[in-house]
Amino acid sequence: MPGFQQLPLALQLRETATFDNFVASGNEQLVHALTDLDEKYIFIWGEESTGKSHLLQALCHQATQQSQTTAYIPFGHTDISHPDILMGLENMHLVCLDDVHWCAGKDDWELALFNLFNAVREAKTRLIITARAAPNHLNIKLADLVSRLNWGAVFQINLLNDIDKIKVLQERAQQQGLELSSDVASFLLKRHPRDMASLFSLLQQLDQASMAAQRKLTIPFVREFL
Repeated sequence: MPGFQQLPLALQLRETATFDNFVASGNEQLVHALTDLDEKYIFIWGEESTGKSHLLQALCHQATQQSQTTAYIPFGHTDISHPDILMGLENMHLVCLDDVHWCAGKDDWELALFNLFNAVREAKTRLIITARAAPNHLNIKLADLVSRLNWGAVFQINLLNDIDKIKVLQERAQQQGLELSSDVASFLLKRHPRDMASLFSLLQQLDQASMAAQRKLTIPFVREFL
């Protein structure tokens, strides 16, 4: 039956990872390319916590809703232990590979990834890849694989500005049933590491702390917590 390829439970898609709640500011061209089915291969690179995984999972959700088969593979995950997991993925409509920089320098993984490229091209499968650096800067030893990684459109995902980060934080807070004012969100940006992973982790901690204390998220409460 069409849908998401059966993988370990820990690898299932986040329900909240959709295009509707992705702030595309500065990345409009990338989002357009992802939603354009004519783009068969896209390579996305950028720093951690810039939304790369969110976009891949959003794309898988969208494809599944269109009755397409999909596979999402986050390299480096504890359940991704052997390159055989890449075998047969060319039979999917869409394959999303997250954090391929993890494969760099691992001969068996590099070869498996190279073989997958050839297979998906033959099968006309759509392939979307993310990494922390551009293809030529991944320290991959297999030259033919570096060539494959440069086959299609290559996008650098842009960092969000403060206004957009506040918007994303407020949307995440709303999903958690929290009310996060712009003033409090701005305070968090000034007093805490500014990458989104750290901010999301802090928001989760504040959620638990506010529930335990039966207090709203105000600047005095956040200051006290920090």
